[in-house]
Amino acid sequence: MKTIFEKSNNIDGIKFFDGNFSIDFIDNKFLRKSDIGLPSVTELDVLRHYKELSDRNFCIEKGFYPLGSCTMKYNPKVNEKLANLDGFVNLHPALEDEDVQGALELMYNLQEALKVVTGMDAVSLQPAAGAHGEFSGMMIVKKYFENKGELRKKVIIPDSAHGTNPASASMAGFDIVQVKSNEKGQIDINSLKEVLTEDVAAIMMTNPNTLGIFEENVLEISKLMHENGSLLYYDGANFNAIMGYTNPKLMGFDIVHINLHKTFATPHGGGGPGAGPIAVVDCLKDYLPTPVVINDGNMYRRNYNLVNSIGAVKNYFGNFGVLIRAYAYILMQGKSLKQVSSDAVLNANYIKEQLKNVYKLPYDVPCMHEFVLSGDLQKEKGVSTLNIAKRLMDSGVHPPTIYFPLIVHEAMMIEPTETEAKNVLDGFINIMLEIAKEVDENPDKVLSAPCSTIVKKIDETLAARKPDLNYRMEV
Repeated sequence: MKTIFEKSNNIDGIKFFDGNFSIDFIDNKFLRKSDIGLPSVTELDVLRHYKELSDRNFCIEKGFYPLGSCTMKYNPKVNEKLANLDGFVNLHPALEDEDVQGALELMYNLQEALKVVTGMDAVSLQPAAGAHGEFSGMMIVKKYFENKGELRKKVIIPDSAHGTNPASASMAGFDIVQVKSNEKGQIDINSLKEVLTEDVAAIMMTNPNTLGIFEENVLEISKLMHENGSLLYYDGANFNAIMGYTNPKLMGFDIVHINLHKTFATPHGGGGPGAGPIAVVDCLKDYLPTPVVINDGNMYRRNYNLVNSIGAVKNYFGNFGVLIRAYAYILMQGKSLKQVSSDAVLNANYIKEQLKNVYKLPYDVPCMHEFVLSGDLQKEKGVSTLNIAKRLMDSGVHPPTIYFPLIVHEAMMIEPTETEAKNVLDGFINIMLEIAKEVDENPDKVLSAPCSTIVKKIDETLAARKPDLNYRMEV
């Protein structure tokens, strides 16, 4: 039996009856003439279907993420609860400032907190992710030199940099100049001096760098750049390693982006959107994207009147839900942010020391929050880093970043973060040692991995070149 509606003169205005569907204010040509053909399933069937799909996903609640290059640390559930308060989720972005004082106060306080941890003088929360922050920072560099009447077309980037660095600088219209790393895995000062010409606008650095090594000559680099009239850009992807110990301002940087979705434990990757606020020194504060939130003494308001602003880089005011989570995390940690960094560094060094005699360690120095191994020794025996990564999946561990940075052959970048307990680290170490043993004694086990996952070993080349988008997996 179909349920249909007809306009009626009764007090309810709607009458249910069997017959032809007829509503006098809708043209008959827009009315469906037959069943829609939806499948008939119960609510329980639907719930079981989506629960089955969710169980196939790997998440931090299921296992360890030693995922170097992008901090994948635990996001406390209290952050989710706070971000879902009615007063936040039901705000409309077009409301007047006086109607959103709570939200603006939170954003203002977050700006102030980021100024403290970075040492910088002004902050914009607008950029939506790390690379977006990089691009915004490079646009500031560009406009800064344009206003000075200087034609500077080059940006120096280390050979170990994140791939987004040269992309962001190139998108802003700069030519990329690469500087080599030395035997310590740090920027080679002599190589830097060779490429440091009058038309260099800036250098983009991550410190600690992508190898997880602190750039011990950062102050000399800062001095060289500033004497050349150039700016220094700090990629905040590895900020998780230095909080409370130092900051980009002390190192001599002029612009920094902070990945709130990494350092301050908000959802990352497939778990949610990002946020990449940028902070600058005083002479660049009028170049920030607008609006920035200010406190004029009477109320919090959005300020669009920055004389040299590069303009808005995102609709409205950034990814507000991520800003809430990050602010909650900062309030929760307080001065313990320093402990966050020290624990992350301790965990990385603990794993590194346990594995360096079984896997090749290209740079055998104390690391910061992450380190890079090489699978060269295993490759010589016919097993690649990719095979090792897939074998890890059989043990319920998410593979680390592999084949990056490019300056390490067969690279495995491992970053445990501070949120994992020692027994988890020990478990990972034992798994890695067992895989190395299998490479020696039974390499077919590694070469055929993964064996216990929903999708088994595939032909990567064929999958990349001829993906079967219509494939239906049998369960």
